[in-house]
Amino acid sequence: MTADALVYHPTVSHYLRFVATTVGRDKLLRTLQYFSRFYAWYLFRSNSPPRLIAPFEAIKKQFALTRKALRLGKNVEHFKAAATAMDDTKSRDEFLRYCTVGRQLGYAVYLTLDMATYVDTVGIWKLESAKRLQKEAYRAWFVGLLFNAVAGCYTLWELRQRETTIDKADGEGVVESKKIQRERQATNIQLISDLCDLTIPSSALGYANLDDGIVGLAGTVSSLIGVWGTWKKTA
Repeated sequence: MTADALVYHPTVSHYLRFVATTVGRDKLLRTLQYFSRFYAWYLFRSNSPPRLIAPFEAIKKQFALTRKALRLGKNVEHFKAAATAMDDTKSRDEFLRYCTVGRQLGYAVYLTLDMATYVDTVGIWKLESAKRLQKEAYRAWFVGLLFNAVAGCYTLWELRQRETTIDKADGEGVVESKKIQRERQATNIQLISDLCDLTIPSSALGYANLDDGIVGLAGTVSSLIGVWGTWKKTA
């Protein structure tokens, strides 16, 4: 009976729906990858023996490679999203539309270059330009994240402006106020995720002098936000 209760528990069904998605598996792997990056740094800084550090270094490298494989072909999705946003002439806000185009193109170029470096990383075809391509991939990712962060800041400003026009004594005003609160919460969470993710390409490109501890923690936070968002979507 106990086994049946566990097997048929709604949480188990929810978990199966979650891991059935590529995004769900990627977010879990990403969380473990960046936590391992942080923890390997922590063990190194605390003078732990190499045998304790090695498993976390391996998780960091192998899960990064696995995630590269999971991302293969995903660039097409972002190119299409960029084209759709560009063609959306009925968009309520032109600034946000162009930010969306910039974000999607940044991600698309990043994933295209990342896909090119994959064949070198796994030894299928060695590329002399692999390091340069990876650097350009990070630059494209940085641009995409920057567009999204700017869009987030702009959205928060816009929500604040909308809030000043609401009469909270009115029934419709109360409903609109709650809607704005939900939108603000979602925007704040996404902005935190983007700012955390920006540490990764910033560090790789030398824009900021960040050690693996900071980058690992920031990546873990943004990954957990991604896990939480995907978990909600698969409810």
